[in-house]
Amino acid sequence: MSVLVLDTAARFCSACLYDPAADAIRAAREEEIGRGHAERLMGVVADVMDEAGAGFGDLTGLTVTIGPGSFTGIRVGVAAARGIAVARNLPVTGVTTLESLAVQATNETRVEGPFAVLIAGGRGQIFMQHFSAAGEALDEARAMAEDEADKHLRPDCALLVGDAAAGMETDLPTTVDRPVGTIGAVARAARLFEHAPSPLYLRGADAKPQTGFALPRRSDGEDAA
Repeated sequence: MSVLVLDTAARFCSACLYDPAADAIRAAREEEIGRGHAERLMGVVADVMDEAGAGFGDLTGLTVTIGPGSFTGIRVGVAAARGIAVARNLPVTGVTTLESLAVQATNETRVEGPFAVLIAGGRGQIFMQHFSAAGEALDEARAMAEDEADKHLRPDCALLVGDAAAGMETDLPTTVDRPVGTIGAVARAARLFEHAPSPLYLRGADAKPQTGFALPRRSDGEDAA
């Protein structure tokens, strides 16, 4: 089995070829590019396929991060995964950035109890979700003001995970200072979580219509110019 895994939801442009039956990464690339996912993603995919000695005809499915994260990056990854899936008639699974971080944390850290994954969302917001020590979701992912996030932590929370964890006003230990798990963690997250390959933004887009430049509507009694 060969699953192509894509992540463009944050500052990384990543892909790997994963064998879920053997729980093995056959080849992987993770580039920290900031922006420009649309221009770089298929080159990263080509590098991974070449390293693994595989072609698109060898794929049995796809996995893609659906957010929350960068609006543009999320759209790039989801569109690419959908396009390949349609062309090859393959299933595609979406996993969230929060879930990928939860999987990485449970694989790398001795977790003593429930923990919170916190990602910086920009515009003064944090994305948060709680997981059990075994990595199971305990609530829904949600966005909140960063200066209010500490009030939303579970009383039994034992660990903070993600790139917004260090900024919390608490003495809880922190780990995995990233906005998304490694591409290997994304691949393994699909064994525990499964979503439709549709963007998960959790907040409104930054871009707003330029209403100041809108032309006035013609009244019904006026003739068109």
